[in-house]
Amino acid sequence: MISFILTLLIWSWSDSNTSSTQIDPCEIYGKVYIESNPRFAHFRVYEDDSEAFADIIIFEEQNSLYADEVGHWSFVDDRDFADVYIYFEKDRNMADFAVYYTEYASFAGCNR
Repeated sequence: MISFILTLLIWSWSDSNTSSTQIDPCEIYGKVYIESNPRFAHFRVYEDDSEAFADIIIFEEQNSLYADEVGHWSFVDDRDFADVYIYFEKDRNMADFAVYYTEYASFAGCNR
């Protein structure tokens, strides 16, 4: 009986230490894949028309090697090469966060 309780305690302790934590959207950069199914995406993203209401200002890098700062995303066609999977949500209330695209790399970053 004691070994069962000890095993249960060790299992619950290791499970709590290995549980996944969700990434802060303000830390996302790199290669991004656009998912067609929201169940497979890490984040549901809403594309906002206004920079003022967006959580992250995104600059789309053409070369993925330059997507090394917050808000610098390089979109990839192959899911296997992506760092993050996103799904573009049509309803802002269903999204995890909102983004706005900028034409200037210096404006990219977290807007919170």
